[in-house]
Amino acid sequence: MYRSCISGIGHHLPERIVTNKEVGAMLDVDDEFIVKLTGIHERRWAGKGETVSNLSLQASLKAIEMAGISPEEIDMIIFSSMGSDYQFPGGGCDLLPKLGIAGPPALDIRNACNGFVYGLSVADQYIKTGMYDHILLVGAEIQSTSLDLTPRGKNMSILFGDGAGAAIISRSDSDERGILNTQIYSDGKYADRLIQEAPSPNDHPRLSKELFETVRIYPFMDGRTVFKHAVTRFPEVIMEALEKEGYGIDDLDLIVPHQANLRISEFVARKLGVENGKVFSNIERYGNTTSASIPIALSEAVEQGLVSEGKLICLAAFGAGFAWGSALIRW
Repeated sequence: MYRSCISGIGHHLPERIVTNKEVGAMLDVDDEFIVKLTGIHERRWAGKGETVSNLSLQASLKAIEMAGISPEEIDMIIFSSMGSDYQFPGGGCDLLPKLGIAGPPALDIRNACNGFVYGLSVADQYIKTGMYDHILLVGAEIQSTSLDLTPRGKNMSILFGDGAGAAIISRSDSDERGILNTQIYSDGKYADRLIQEAPSPNDHPRLSKELFETVRIYPFMDGRTVFKHAVTRFPEVIMEALEKEGYGIDDLDLIVPHQANLRISEFVARKLGVENGKVFSNIERYGNTTSASIPIALSEAVEQGLVSEGKLICLAAFGAGFAWGSALIRW
């Protein structure tokens, strides 16, 4: 069995910065309310021409450059998005020609906030077994165009931003460096607590004027239930990753969580008994970018020198499904 590693990482964000003042005017809330509830001060929203595939392309090219490979060396694309450029096909196939390549399999997954960790777990297995040498893993989202931008939708619409992150998962040349373990879980009985119900194949017809006059077309979240489960599952899955390798929380250099809500990250830090500085955060600038949040955060942590050779890093996610997971990495 081989070991896999993240050989390259990159991210790309839309140009438009949307402040709390701007979004608050639409939702009839003020800056203080948003910051107190979420820790978010601003987010990026895509404009016309800034597509999921274009954001993904820029992030991917940065990851490819860092990895020191060419696009032709990519053996597979794993693409995580809740809304790629089309209803179908998925974003992986759309990205291939933009990279100037054809032939590699393109696997699309819809695991929302957990998409990057789930995809990393899948990529790790392909590399470990020796089937592939380099896999491009992408997390990309444009959520802003799905939001209810009226006071009715304020609890969800204050949260989300757009962006893309990408990583090259490669065969490691070291027995010590690389992805040490991954764990992924789900519990579908809570699916309706964080959901966008429609349009769906269960609607007859799937699209109608009547449907688009309902709230079913907008994302819904039971915030209290999500918070309660998130602050339980995050510490559980982080400690599981460490214990599998015989490590304790003090051995960990950095936690890179899904950027769901700053209050969740702060609560998790307290529960684990670590300083907030050990839990990377950029949600104040970007909001919740769903499956893009972990690769964006990891890319920034690398840029800032917080992730470097030999560091022990844990990625962790929780979100819709409910689904959650973690990955322990020796960089």
